[in-house]
Amino acid sequence: MNTREIMELALKLAGLEEIPADSVIITEGENIKRVLMGIDMDTPELLAAMELGYDLVIGHHPHGGSATINFHKVMLRQIDKMVEFGVPINKAQKALKERMSKIEYDAHSSNYDRLASFARLLDIPYMNIHIPCDIITENFLQKYINQKFEAKPRTTLKEVVDALLELPEYKKAITKPAIRVGSPEDFAGKIAVLMAGGTNGGEKVFKAYFEAGVGTIICMHLPEDVKKAVIEQNIGNVIVAGHMASDSIGINIFAEELKKRGLEVHKIGGIIE
Repeated sequence: MNTREIMELALKLAGLEEIPADSVIITEGENIKRVLMGIDMDTPELLAAMELGYDLVIGHHPHGGSATINFHKVMLRQIDKMVEFGVPINKAQKALKERMSKIEYDAHSSNYDRLASFARLLDIPYMNIHIPCDIITENFLQKYINQKFEAKPRTTLKEVVDALLELPEYKKAITKPAIRVGSPEDFAGKIAVLMAGGTNGGEKVFKAYFEAGVGTIICMHLPEDVKKAVIEQNIGNVIVAGHMASDSIGINIFAEELKKRGLEVHKIGGIIE
């Protein structure tokens, strides 16, 4: 396989038709047989991959090139997700606008070519695949949760956490799924799994979901200010599943597909198997 075919496979698994703004092939490669893959891959990992004879480095989080500068653009997917859960499209757009603007503002001052230029200097194939893997995680978890609790309307938050802990990535993680807003005995209500919006949408996005009838949001991480705002709103619950474990689910599914196509994949950089 080459880097283009590997990216196309990720897009296919995520149901995407084009490469999203937060994913990019920095240096292309052909005849890929050995892959070093991790959640966060930086200069040490590139050097190690070269020394150990890997043909390609795949990072999950964007650490260079256009994927860093254009990262905020993938947040637009959150609008479609909110609409899916009953939020009016105009309200969804306004709820997201402030957070999206902040992400764009912060990225503008970043050293976006640091790692990319190093990969080019080493002439080692390097790419990052972010939201496609997050979509794989989100779709897997939403289906899993729906099937677990579709016939149990009085599902509690503790039961949801226990269900997550049945999955190997969460079971093995040091940072276990945690109830950040709500109590173990609280009813979950309608559950929305939000793992593929680029980053956390912020308090206005969470409120939009709750006002549309969602009872519990399962997400990767929750900033302290958003947690405080949601507690003050007092209309919904939040379970933080864990960042590295949640990222690992989609990455592991993708890695297995690469292995089926004959590639040797070695996972480091925070991936939990």
